[in-house]
Amino acid sequence: MDLATLIGLVGAMLVIGASIVLGASAQVFLNVPSILIVLIGSLFVVLAKFSVAQFLGAFKAASRAFSFKLPDTEDLINEVIDIANVARKQGVLALEEKEVSSPFLKQGVQFLLESQPAETIEKLMQKERLLTLDRNRMGAKVFRAFADVGPAMGMIGTIVGLVQMLSNMEDPKSIGPAMAVALLTTLYGAILATMFANPIADKLELRMTEEARSQALIIDAIIGIQEGRNPRVIEQMLSSYLPPAKRDQNAEAQAAS
Repeated sequence: MDLATLIGLVGAMLVIGASIVLGASAQVFLNVPSILIVLIGSLFVVLAKFSVAQFLGAFKAASRAFSFKLPDTEDLINEVIDIANVARKQGVLALEEKEVSSPFLKQGVQFLLESQPAETIEKLMQKERLLTLDRNRMGAKVFRAFADVGPAMGMIGTIVGLVQMLSNMEDPKSIGPAMAVALLTTLYGAILATMFANPIADKLELRMTEEARSQALIIDAIIGIQEGRNPRVIEQMLSSYLPPAKRDQNAEAQAAS
């Protein structure tokens, strides 16, 4: 569970909810026509921009913003170096019972067990990496579309409410409900974009970058193992994936040992 995403979204909702409750009755902020225009309308408009599979896949990808967590880079390096040591000392077949932390790494180990050439391994794993990037990018793109469409639908609802209000000025009782539609659709559109769609899209793009970096690290490690490189050499090569401060710290520790 990604606490930053959960705390951020829940915290924002609590702040808005508290300001509503402290200021007036919460019921005045619930308006069915406004919900239909902004939420349901936005769903249909965004669906029109993508295929059904892309649209539904985005919500599956959004769950990764809350639950998906990649291993720490240093932990991942230690894991692949352990695999390299086992392969060098006991042979590649000893990896058959080795448990790994990710499906992508498991796929790389399977290629080693199959004795695939390094060029073939790199080609297949890079293809899988690009497909993963495309899936994550599409999820972010769908939610970015929600962020664009939500306020626009809010503006449409505002215009609808104003037209209803102006067309019934002789009936004072109709002005209030029409004005509520005009204002609440703008509010709903802003909430949809600012508190949900944009944060989820940003988090998916962050996850995409992190996962791409981890997969690139795994590919370099698997290729190094297949080419028979010394685990120490592989570790030095993979240290470039660490932040500079951590890289210098590790180098000092190795020099001291």
